Amino acid sequence: MDTYVKLYLSTLIMALSLIISSVFASPSANNDIVVAIQEMERANYFTFVMLINMVPPSMFQGNITFLMPSDRSLSRTKIPQNSVIDLLLNHSIPSPLLFDHLIHLPTNSTLPTSNPDLMLKVSNSGRRGLFLGNVRIVSPNICTHGYLVRCHGIDDVLSVDIEKPEITCPRVSSPIPATTPLLAPTSQAPASNPPHADAYETSGGRRPHIELTLTCIVFMWVLFIVKSCV
Repeated sequence: MDTYVKLYLSTLIMALSLIISSVFASPSANNDIVVAIQEMERANYFTFVMLINMVPPSMFQGNITFLMPSDRSLSRTKIPQNSVIDLLLNHSIPSPLLFDHLIHLPTNSTLPTSNPDLMLKVSNSGRRGLFLGNVRIVSPNICTHGYLVRCHGIDDVLSVDIEKPEITCPRVSSPIPATTPLLAPTSQAPASNPPHADAYETSGGRRPHIELTLTCIVFMWVLFIVKSCV
């Protein structure tokens, strides 16, 4: 019984010591961002630091990994002022990952970014050939002094091509020529026929003026026979 009590107390003391040490030893998220920015500046990533300073400080509260293009790569990229946030979201991972964590990612696996619509495909051929999307990590572990922020240098700006569903109207199987009105018939009657002639055809296919002529001839013939008999 004493053995179990001692084991329980020692485990409890260890757990409490870990909790206390983590509370007092871990700096705040804001301090981690400040420390990470200082490390970026020492590594000459001044343009990326300028972009971070352009967004609200509350946007990045820690637990993040930045993928930083060099100043030369960013100078060749047109970045509208309203797209700075999107660029930072695309170039960050919502978890503090050292290079030793990233190197264990298998090829063809995917890594989420802070942009929920963008995933990075991993191509891993070793420490000198770790690609995330179209970029390669060339300067790993630049930000290491803090607990909640990590950053790595990459060789180019991420090429983002997010496919969105296209909204298309259904096509008609037999398209109507653009010059023809939508409700017009596709074929017109020959020009030699009088207008609306077909509308007056009888069931036998004969027309009214032909029937009238035949009726007159028959009537006159009957009248001639009657007169001759008289």
